[in-house]
Amino acid sequence: MQIVILDDYQDAVRKLACFATLSGHDVKVFNNNVKGAGQLAVRLRDAQVVVLNRERTALTRAVLDKCPKLKLVVQTGHVGAHLDVDACTALGIAVIEGKGDPAPTAEFTWALIMSAMRRIPQYVANLKQGAWQQPGLKSQSMPVNFGLGQRLAGKTLGIWGYGRIGRIVARYGQAFGMHVLVWGSEASRTAAAQSGLDVAATREALFIESDILSLHLRLTDATRGVVTLSELSHMKPQAILVNTARAELIASDALVSALNRGRPGMAAVDVFEAEPIMRGNPLLRLENAICTPHIGYVELEHYEHLFGQAFEAIGHFSAGDTADLLNPQALDHLR
Repeated sequence: MQIVILDDYQDAVRKLACFATLSGHDVKVFNNNVKGAGQLAVRLRDAQVVVLNRERTALTRAVLDKCPKLKLVVQTGHVGAHLDVDACTALGIAVIEGKGDPAPTAEFTWALIMSAMRRIPQYVANLKQGAWQQPGLKSQSMPVNFGLGQRLAGKTLGIWGYGRIGRIVARYGQAFGMHVLVWGSEASRTAAAQSGLDVAATREALFIESDILSLHLRLTDATRGVVTLSELSHMKPQAILVNTARAELIASDALVSALNRGRPGMAAVDVFEAEPIMRGNPLLRLENAICTPHIGYVELEHYEHLFGQAFEAIGHFSAGDTADLLNPQALDHLR
């Protein structure tokens, strides 16, 4: 089969052990991202199978209409709004999704928390410029001695969203001697209480009381823009907001405005509204923002897991096994 794998930014997929599963197929791997529907359609015009690397590329109806040979879309991890499943079904394109592992993102979240609390990126950057023990962070909006950093023990770790990742991050917080405070849906609050954790009295209280607030919500119509400038302004001047979930959870421009006002004092983010992020993004210019290029899930074992699932699914489909389709209705129109 003609297989196209999109957005392998690290040029890693061909070097994975699981890639051998595709032996005998004609495989093209692209290492860069294109946004235009026309350019993307050119890449996919001969593809019978497309493997999507998470949400890096959107497959809309406009693109799918220009892919006459496409029979199968395999999603690494869960399908999101970037893939028009209804259009796939109508066009007779089967869809199979995988399942991610929460551990890599949880670990990366903790790495951001520790880096932000101890100002590690700022110290490293300044050391490379010849400045010994100089963190920067001298804006007038910041508290006195903000550049020194803070310990985790005794601080309050706020977690909004007590799902698979949030639960792991909560355990990390407990291991470091932190007070863990949870907010989320009724189910999240109930699960947190059953785990012996404190539940915030209100959503506003979560922002007021947290020294570190980590977002672990799914992006839905209900959660889009749910974090507003008003809520961020309730955070402590020394507090840190961490987002390894989705950028769209925060109202547009709210985080930049809040950081410029000094509440919270710092943010550590791995996700952006438009990815790859443009060089002129205002977050990149802020000394109190730590930005990473959406690599929370990018880790060797996780790549083997995600792509191993995807490649195995291709093998099953090519052998006529359609049991795992997300859209079995597509079989009525299958190309």
